[in-house]
This record gives sequence, C-alpha cells and structure tokens, in this order.
Amino acid sequence: MNAFLARLIGYLMRFIYSLVNNYGVSIIILTFLVRLCLLPLYHRQNKYTAAMADLQPKIKDIQTKYAADKNTMNEKMNELYQEAGVNPLAGCLPMVIQLPIILGLFALLRNPLVYIEGSEMVAAVHESFLWVSDLSQPDNWILPLLAGITTYFSTAISSSNDTSGAMAGMKYFFPIMIFLMGRTFPAGLALYWGVGNLLTMAQTYYFNVRKKKKDKEKEIEEEVNRRLNKKR
Repeated sequence: MNAFLARLIGYLMRFIYSLVNNYGVSIIILTFLVRLCLLPLYHRQNKYTAAMADLQPKIKDIQTKYAADKNTMNEKMNELYQEAGVNPLAGCLPMVIQLPIILGLFALLRNPLVYIEGSEMVAAVHESFLWVSDLSQPDNWILPLLAGITTYFSTAISSSNDTSGAMAGMKYFFPIMIFLMGRTFPAGLALYWGVGNLLTMAQTYYFNVRKKKKDKEKEIEEEVNRRLNKKR
C-alpha cells in the first residue's frame, strides 16, 4: 500500500516539477496540496479534540466518583458521550486514514528515484535548495532543527488539553527523535516535515481562534438571555 501511494504521489511530484523546475519548491507545493486534501480530516480531528477537552471536567468527576465501580463508571462515561454527541473512537478515524498517505510520502521523499519516473528527475533530486547543496543528502543542522522545533510546537499545541505524563514525555521525546532522524534522512524529507508542521500549527491556531470566538459569542448570548429573563 505504501509503495502504491508513493508511486501515485510521485506522478504528482513529477507534474509539479515540470511546472516549477525546482525540486525544493516542488516539495513545498506538494506539502501544501497534500495538507489541503487532508484538511477535512484535520478539521474533524480538531473538533473531536476540542469536544473531548470540554468534557474533561465531567470525565474526571465520573472517574473520581465511581473509582471503585468500573462497570458503573463505564456506563456513566457512555451516557456522557451520548449526551454530548461524541464518539470516543471518532478521534482515531482521521489518523487511520491519514497514516497510509503520510507513510507513502515518507517513502517517496526518502527514496524518490524508486517511485518517481522520468530521466529528468534523476538530476532533479540532487538539486540544491537555499543553503542545501543536495536535497538527496542529509542536512546536518538547519532542516533537522526546523523539523524538530516545529514538531515540538505542533505536538505542544495538539496536546495542550492533555495532562497525562505520557503525552508530556512524548512532547519532548518525539521532537528529539525527529531531529536525530532528520540528520540521517534526505534533506528533502526534513523539508517536507518542517513545512508540514508549520501548516499544521497555522491550521490549529486558526481553529482555536475560531473556537474561542464562538465560545465568547455563546457566553454573551447566554448572558443577554439571563438578563432578559430577570427583567421578565
């Protein structure tokens, strides 16, 4: 499956390259296009995360109240999810759909000549881009740092409502792992990862701003209704 998707994305990469004639720019454009296609899934995942964050106080109350009775706890949790219209498994679906695409992209950019046909691409993958002399070779510092730092902030934003020790550990471990991997993988892959994280951060920020605005409008509307009811 990964190889099949990598080859399909490879056709798109070759088409983009034929338009811009720059391998680094082609990777950035490809990243934008893939993220644009995945936008509905990211949006759904963000909505699920926000809904679960709103339920956290009630979830903790149930866990505390029924700590000695697991069956009752599970029943109360299911009732809470049903009342809120939240499916606990819904948060997994976007990731399940995205994962093959991400792995296909990873395979493509790690070994581009395996999946991208065309004699012109043999030279293209070795092109320079900004300070990188050859995108098929690792960049020792700048792009790996970009990938690692953006991974940290992207993970921090995504897990801001999660207070578990496991997520706190992942917030630091994952960026370090990405940085070390970025120093061994082709610079083109680190470029894709860093740009992809920047897009994810921008999208998450936009979603959070919209959510805060809607929550504020809802609070104002509820306050107005309370004052009108008092006057009556």
